[in-house]
Amino acid sequence: MKARLQTSLGQSLVMTPQLRQAIRLLQMSSTELEQELAEAVESNPLLEWDDDAGGGETATDGVEAPAPDPADDGDAQAESPPADADWSGGHGGSFDDDDDGSAAERVAEADTLADHLLWQLHLSHLGARDLAIGMLLVNALDEDGYLREPLAAIAETLRPDIVADEDEIFAVLRRIQQFDPVGVGARTLGECLDLQLAALPATTPALALARRIATGPLLERLPRAGIAGIASELKQPQQAVEQAVQLLRSLDPRPGAQLGEPAADTYVVPDCVVWRQRGIWKAALASHAGPKVVIHRGYEQLIRRCGEADASYLRTQLQEARWLLKGLQARGETLLRVVGSLLHHQAGFLEFGEQALRPLTLREIAAELDLHESTISRAIARKYVRTPRGTLPLRAFFASGIDTDGGGEASSTAIQSMIRRLIDAENPRKPLSDAKLADLLKSSGIPVARRTVAKYREAMNISASHERVRIA
Repeated sequence: MKARLQTSLGQSLVMTPQLRQAIRLLQMSSTELEQELAEAVESNPLLEWDDDAGGGETATDGVEAPAPDPADDGDAQAESPPADADWSGGHGGSFDDDDDGSAAERVAEADTLADHLLWQLHLSHLGARDLAIGMLLVNALDEDGYLREPLAAIAETLRPDIVADEDEIFAVLRRIQQFDPVGVGARTLGECLDLQLAALPATTPALALARRIATGPLLERLPRAGIAGIASELKQPQQAVEQAVQLLRSLDPRPGAQLGEPAADTYVVPDCVVWRQRGIWKAALASHAGPKVVIHRGYEQLIRRCGEADASYLRTQLQEARWLLKGLQARGETLLRVVGSLLHHQAGFLEFGEQALRPLTLREIAAELDLHESTISRAIARKYVRTPRGTLPLRAFFASGIDTDGGGEASSTAIQSMIRRLIDAENPRKPLSDAKLADLLKSSGIPVARRTVAKYREAMNISASHERVRIA
């Protein structure tokens, strides 16, 4: 045997501070982003507000709109783009929606951790049994995203409606642990970190060693033993252990804290604007969604003339400023790509309303854009788009589906819209029962069980048929 040197080329992804910052910026709402930029300008002399921001031509490629519904002469027929659409389309424009409506319509819906996880759970195409188990598990998580209750206690809570053993409950929990934010649903800190490590590419340096530390007793001993002690126990080079520990420190030990209760007076600020031009749907970032900070050229030029100590400080601040601007650009590009894909799939929804909303999941968009599902989830979290039908959350473009007799799928949102229309048109003296509604839907090619109709009706806060009887 001979010792020899060999070189090779490869790609790997390390959870660098820049990458962590980009992920954090992507998940921020518009209000949070404004606050982040304000703090950055306050703390970094190399950043300043850009008074000339806006006007850049940054929009998605359009998709052809379906033929308009002659019976729909509402907002969806607006053809003109907003007056300052590209990068500044969130204000003004020729939309017909009423901006002077009730304040409640402009207040952001609570996007708590439970809301976020339940939304993903309903998009997972689970059976009724697994869905019920999943809903209980989600509601059992604490504010940091951990499941503190033992699985035996969860099984006891499910009885007598559902008799499930711990293995069946754990299988549903594993599904939830794949949701965003990554690391949620863990029962220990080690499991939380390991879930985040498992989501990284296999080529990430020190990944295997980091997972070994996270899943064993070494994690608890790390503060006392230090890197040298852990390296000795593992019989690994100290440099390799230090790299693994750095990777562990880059993770989030409280993933659920990313999604907390929003302030009661938080108002919806659209991140994107959508309009139709010559039958083509187009989208652009709103003015506040684009970079509004720039490099302070005066301080940048000062680096060449000041002393070494000051120059070193300014260079560090300049690098951080560039990372922030790069992260903002990546955030905008990702958001536009996602919105463009949603327009492609849900143009009918914008044209005709909820009854035309097709089933769509995070996985479909992720596969189309070659991104991870968690990236799509972050990109749409607490994001809103201004459309001719009003300002809508991006989550509204997703829906679970039910197979139809024609071989296609109908979204749950579309079915709810159909149920509402049937009830609105019913005889007030003889309201439609859930069974009758199910029969009417079945005659339209959508086989829905009576209990499913009841579930959708209750979700829309519509009373049962015997409570809707009234004399016309």
